Amino acid sequence: MMDKVVASLDEALDGLKPGMTLAAGGFGTCGTPFTLIDGIVERGIGDLTVYSNNPGTQVDDHALGLSKAVEARLIKKFCGSFVGFARELEKQYLTGQVDVDLIPQGTLAERMRAGGAGIPAFFTPTGAGSMVSEGGLPVRYDAEGKVVLRSEPKETRTFIRNGVEEECVLEEAIVTDFSIVRAHKADRDGNLVFRLTAQNMNPPVAMCGQITVAEVEELVEVGELRPEEIHVQGIFVDRVLVLTPEQAADKVAERIITRSPEPEDNEPHRALVATDADGKEMGWTRAGIAARAAKELKDGSYVNLGVGMPTMIPDYLPEDVQVVFQSENGLLKFGPFPLPEEVDADLINASKQTTTLAAGGSTFDSVRSFDMIRGKHVNTAVLGALQVSEKGDIANWGIQGRKTNGMGGAMDLVKGAQRVIAIMEHVNNEGELRVLKECVYPLTGPRCIDLIVTNLCVLEVTERGLVLVELAPGVSEEKVRELTEPELLLP
Repeated sequence: MMDKVVASLDEALDGLKPGMTLAAGGFGTCGTPFTLIDGIVERGIGDLTVYSNNPGTQVDDHALGLSKAVEARLIKKFCGSFVGFARELEKQYLTGQVDVDLIPQGTLAERMRAGGAGIPAFFTPTGAGSMVSEGGLPVRYDAEGKVVLRSEPKETRTFIRNGVEEECVLEEAIVTDFSIVRAHKADRDGNLVFRLTAQNMNPPVAMCGQITVAEVEELVEVGELRPEEIHVQGIFVDRVLVLTPEQAADKVAERIITRSPEPEDNEPHRALVATDADGKEMGWTRAGIAARAAKELKDGSYVNLGVGMPTMIPDYLPEDVQVVFQSENGLLKFGPFPLPEEVDADLINASKQTTTLAAGGSTFDSVRSFDMIRGKHVNTAVLGALQVSEKGDIANWGIQGRKTNGMGGAMDLVKGAQRVIAIMEHVNNEGELRVLKECVYPLTGPRCIDLIVTNLCVLEVTERGLVLVELAPGVSEEKVRELTEPELLLP
């Protein structure tokens, strides 16, 4: 009789050796195989090349997940989409102690799935026109912060989709020596069931490993799982480690955001218009930018919101507009923030905030999520930006040598969403202009932004150039022109 259940961490990690490649599931702290990672750290298995969405995180200055392996200096190269709150990895990266290969989130998921599906490579529009395709992404710095190794250019080809030419990038599949995932349930055949958004990257990670180990919160007997509820079939899983009740309950939500049970307490009380000491209007606040962007969303549309300011947009939707929000970590039709008693570490949005499901909502893995995005089923994406050019280029994921967030799903969204809106402060904290003739920071994508909403104005990107369509309260046309590098056109 087949039985993939192992009795110990030693047995679960048998064969994982220094210098190997390792894929790890999870999104932030959601669906992360904490126990298996702790086992790797305790055994000091190092010199690893790790593929994962993000390299763990710090919550209240405590390292969680892969961040423990980073702190223990066990990772020689991290390959993923988002560094985010993993401050130790960013520090090691910028001082030459670890290599980093930044991969767009949807491409990462699809490369893993392709590896498990026997597809050696594929073309995707994601990353075309950026350093992902053209090369030049910093892979290694020296101790002084100088780039000493950059990514190589990738092969590109032009395809016609829906009558439109589109440049695409050749991406190779990922197959790793070892894969580790966390599941909610498993049977002794190795069939896996995930709970809510804890599915995320786990299915493609399970597929791409030559040896795949699943830590599971609950073991059931063969036949107890309904055939239609199995997310990953046992053919992809080699070992099952059953967690203790304490290990199974050890879940941390990275960003706990709640709402009050009193509806009136949840009404946004943020000022939408900025004022000086004399009460003179000086443009929109950050909340005002979000509120203005909310007016651009159409009733019945599917919408993806980036991290930061875009997450405020649901608070300001017009009463007659109902939209369905899509989240790239595997969530469609999410609802408001949970009540305190509803907080669930397995239910988060792409900003890693706790959330709820609206009636008719669904969860799925990261592969299906980016099917929706790349397939142009998302009507509108709203993203924060560092810089936007007059041609509609956007840079929003990092500043070389200073800050490396990673692109997450942004490169997929700017290529896949039918309409892309960028929102940002018009000038940064150092007084540098952000609406430019050409972006200075690394591009997220070229010629992909349709509308720009800043604290000063609304700009439409057209073939003729940038059109000034609206001024924020108290802002003059002269002020906007003074703080905008390109020439502005009027409607």
